[in-house]
Amino acid sequence: MLVHIVADYGVGDLAFAEVAQRLKLYLPDAEPVFTPVPPFATLTAGFCIAQLGLNEAPAGALIYHNVAPREDDDEPRAENAGERLAFARLPTGVRVIGVNAGYAFSFLRDTAEELRWAAVAAEGSQFRSRDLFPQAAGAIALGRPDALGEKMNRGDIPAAPRNRIGYVDGYGNLKTTVRRGETEAASGAVLRVRIGGVEQEAVLSDGTFAVPAGRMAFAPGSSGWPEKGGEELRWMELFLRGGSAWEAFGRPPAGARIQISVAGDG
Repeated sequence: MLVHIVADYGVGDLAFAEVAQRLKLYLPDAEPVFTPVPPFATLTAGFCIAQLGLNEAPAGALIYHNVAPREDDDEPRAENAGERLAFARLPTGVRVIGVNAGYAFSFLRDTAEELRWAAVAAEGSQFRSRDLFPQAAGAIALGRPDALGEKMNRGDIPAAPRNRIGYVDGYGNLKTTVRRGETEAASGAVLRVRIGGVEQEAVLSDGTFAVPAGRMAFAPGSSGWPEKGGEELRWMELFLRGGSAWEAFGRPPAGARIQISVAGDG
C-alpha cells in the first residue's frame, strides 16, 4: 500500500521515521513515501495532497498528512489540543487522512466524493501524528465501521487562495495558484512579476523552455489535475531557465502573494 506522508517535520527529521514506524504498526503493508513542506505551510501541503491524490495512483493509495499550526483557537490549549483529523475519498480512489488545518483540504473541497471527520480525539499528545492519528488512519484504511464520524461541511473549508506561491520545487521553480489562461495578456508578452519587495520580468509563454537561457518564463507547469466535470486544471509556474526563480525573487516563503502586470502598463 503506497502511503504518502506529507508533513512539516523537516527534511530528514526523526519525526518522519517515527510516524512511518507507527503507521507500519497498524498498516504492515504500508510503503511510506515522504514529502516535506515548510513549517505551518498548509497551502503547500494542500497543493501536494491534491497533486498526489487527484492524479492517477495505485489501487489502495493513501495520503497521510500533518501540518497543524494549531491556529484554530488562539487561547491556551488543554492537553495539546489542535485541529481535528479528517478524511476524504477522491475520484481516483485515493484516500486522504490528515489534520483539517488552514488550506490542507482546500484543493479537495469541491472534488472529493466524501468528506468526513475521523472518530479520534484531537487532544492528548503534543505529537498527535505519531501517538494518536496512525491508529485512526489504520482503522479508516482497513474500513472499520466505527473509524469515521459525521460528515464535514464543505462550506467550512476555505477556498484555496489565488495568485500565491503554492510550492517551491528542488530546482527553484515557483509553482503558483494562478490558473492557465487567467493572465490577461498574449503569449510572448513581457510581464512584471512582484513577490514581496522583489520585482522581475517574465515572458508569458506556452512552455517553460520557450525562453532563452537566463530569462524568466511564466508558463503552464507540470502541476495540475482533473477537476469536477473532467476539465483539466493546469497551474502556472515561474521558471528561470538556467537558474532558480526562488533565488531570483529573494527566497520568498510558500504562500507569498504574487502580483502580475504587463510591462509598460501604467
